[in-house]
Amino acid sequence: MKTYSFPQGGISFDDPAAPSKDDCVTAFLPGISIIPLIQHTGSRADPVVSVGDHVSEGMLVGRGQGPLSANIHATVPGKVIRVVSWKMADGQTNDALVIRMEGAFERLGKREELFPWENLPPVEIQQLIADFGIVEMEGSGRPVSDMFYALRSDREPLTLVARCVFDDPWLAGDYVLCRDRLKAVVEGSMIAARAGGAKHIVFAVSHGEKDLGLELLAEAETWKTPVSMVLVSSRYPQRNQRELELVLRMYGKKESLELGTLMILGPATLAAIHDAVKLKKPILDRYVAVGGSAVRKAQVMKVRIGTRIGDVFAECGGFVDNPRRIATGSPFLGRTVVDLDEPVIKTSYAVFAILGGQTGVTVSRSCIRCGECRTVCPVGLDPEELYKQANAAADCPRAVECHACGCCEIVCPSHLPLSAVIAASAGRGD
Repeated sequence: MKTYSFPQGGISFDDPAAPSKDDCVTAFLPGISIIPLIQHTGSRADPVVSVGDHVSEGMLVGRGQGPLSANIHATVPGKVIRVVSWKMADGQTNDALVIRMEGAFERLGKREELFPWENLPPVEIQQLIADFGIVEMEGSGRPVSDMFYALRSDREPLTLVARCVFDDPWLAGDYVLCRDRLKAVVEGSMIAARAGGAKHIVFAVSHGEKDLGLELLAEAETWKTPVSMVLVSSRYPQRNQRELELVLRMYGKKESLELGTLMILGPATLAAIHDAVKLKKPILDRYVAVGGSAVRKAQVMKVRIGTRIGDVFAECGGFVDNPRRIATGSPFLGRTVVDLDEPVIKTSYAVFAILGGQTGVTVSRSCIRCGECRTVCPVGLDPEELYKQANAAADCPRAVECHACGCCEIVCPSHLPLSAVIAASAGRGD
C-alpha cells in the first residue's frame, strides 16, 4: 500500500524521555479539582454556579459565551470552595472553579446508558456536541460545534478525516486512546460524519501503524457510510492541517475520489463526540503522556480534567532533580507551566518536566548560517532570513506562511527561537 508524504522538509525524531505507548494507568481521582472556565479558543464560559454550591459529576458549571467558547462541566462531585484567577500566555485572564470532591459519583463505576443517534437529524447531533462542550482536544481547543457551523454555507462535498497520525512521540496518549477506545473512535467518526453531512470517511494513519489502520477500517465497514484508509508519513509535521491536506489531495487524485472540503478530527475528539451523543456525557478525563528527563517514571495516564499537574507528576514518582522547565504539549512547542497547581484541561495531551540542557531550555547563540532551518521547513521558507527581518521589525510578508511547526527550532544548532519569533511577526502584521 502506497505511503503518502508532504514533498519537502520535516523531521523524523524520537524522544527517550517520552512514555511508552504500550500501556496506560488510571490516575487517582483528585481530592481538589481546578476547573478553568477557558479550555477553548474563545472567551471564558460564564459560571452558572457559585462558591458554596454543590455540583454533581458531569454537571454544567460554565456556559459558553458566543463563537469559539464552549460549555464547561464539573468532572467530580463536590463543593465549590473558591474561585481562582491567573494570567495566561496570551494575556487573557482565566478563572477557575476549585471543587473539593465529596458525595457520590453518578457515572464512575456505573453501567452507561446508551442513546440511539442514527435517526437524529444533524442539527440535533450538533446541539448535543455543543451542549457537552466538545472541542478539538488535539489542537487549540476550537469548539467542534463552531466547525460544523462554518460548514453550513459550503456547497462542496464533505469528507470526514479521522487523523490517526502519530508523528511525535508525545502523542502516546492519543495512540493509547485510539487502541483502547477503537470502537468509540470509529462510531464517533460516524456520528461526526452524520452531523456534518459527510458522504465519505477517510482514516489517515501513520504508515508504521498499518495494523491499527486495518482494525479501524474493519470496524468502520460494519457501518453504512463509505470508508477508506490512507497511509501517510510519520515525518513531523505530517499531522498539521496543511501537510495532511496536501497528502490527502494526492490520495484523492490517485484514487479518483472527490474529497471536497475536509473536516479533520483526531481520535480523542472523535471519542468525545461519541460520548456526548451516544452516552450524553461531557469530557470528564483524557489520556495524557507524562514524562521528561526530570520525571522518575514516564507513563501514559488517564487523568480527570481538573487534576493538578503537580499531582500527576507525584503519581509518576516525582522529580529526579529540580526541573528547568515544566510545560504541556510537546517539548519543542509546549506551553510553559508557571505553577504546579495548574490543571490538566481538555487539550492537555502531554505534560513534561525537563532538566537543563534539554530541548527548549538551551541558551541561544549567534546564527552560524548552516542552512539547516531551510532544509527542514515544510513550507519552503527561509527561517534564517525571516528571523532577522522580524528581529529588526522589518516587513516580512512571507511570515504569514509559517504555521509554527517548530522544525527550524529543533534542528538549529544555535538554539534560536526561529519559529516563535517568525510567528509573532506574522501576528504583528494582522
